[in-house]
Amino acid sequence: MDEGTEGHSTIWSRLGRLFGHDNQESLEKAIVEARADGEVEPYEESMLLGILRFDELQVQDTMTPRTDIDCVPEDMPLKEVARVIVRSGHSRIPVYKDTRDNIVGILHAKDVLSSLLDHEGDAPSVLSVMREPFFVPETKSIRTLLQEFRASKQHIAIALDEYGGTSGLITIEDVLEEIVGDIEDEHDAPREEDIRSPGDNVFELTGRAQLEDLQELGARLSSDEVDTIGGYLSMEAGHVPEQGEKFTLHGWTFTVLEADRKLIQRLRMEPAGHDTSTSGQKTDTQE
Repeated sequence: MDEGTEGHSTIWSRLGRLFGHDNQESLEKAIVEARADGEVEPYEESMLLGILRFDELQVQDTMTPRTDIDCVPEDMPLKEVARVIVRSGHSRIPVYKDTRDNIVGILHAKDVLSSLLDHEGDAPSVLSVMREPFFVPETKSIRTLLQEFRASKQHIAIALDEYGGTSGLITIEDVLEEIVGDIEDEHDAPREEDIRSPGDNVFELTGRAQLEDLQELGARLSSDEVDTIGGYLSMEAGHVPEQGEKFTLHGWTFTVLEADRKLIQRLRMEPAGHDTSTSGQKTDTQE
């Protein structure tokens, strides 16, 4: 048996051992243990776990939320749209009418460039260049969505909530990243980590930090209505907290570092009684 055949056989024997389990929980454990034993490389572990959990994921678990979508109004001049495309690095930009909740089209960068080159004088309107958007419910499984992307040759979809409003945006790249990990190109801007620890059990968070991730750090926060710490604190306060507001929840103090009228952008999480700041408005809430 030559080296290539032997390596191929070893791979399949390893996969056979891994997938010879009765349920998903034991299979996940087997994959993690195989990584610890050196039988599976880190990237292989990540991909196998991604495939294993693929069926559980819905569009809402993977999409970019509406507040983070780069989009343009339908009356924006095409030259301004081109600037947005260059600044964002996206090849496809949603178009909205009146509000972001009402997406009416998708602009492709190549269509915008062609129109600007073909019309040296007055460029055509956004409405004449944009394409029909592809809408999907936020509860659709991403496995089904991937099949629809392939069948329709679409690369981007607008996710809708149960009331027909825009809840987010998802691309074929987002779906594939659930299996293979982040796919970065030269246009991707570094994204701020949602959870960062400068040390001493203190954490700096973005408002997008997931409650389930904070639970792993010891913060016993959960909700059936929201998924992020920004949404959780806004729900607790009954309004979007302002910079300097503080909340004490389950032994942890959360201090809002940056916010606008719509959402919390940055905050600090530290054990109660370990407050590193002495200024700012204080709103204590103990559950």
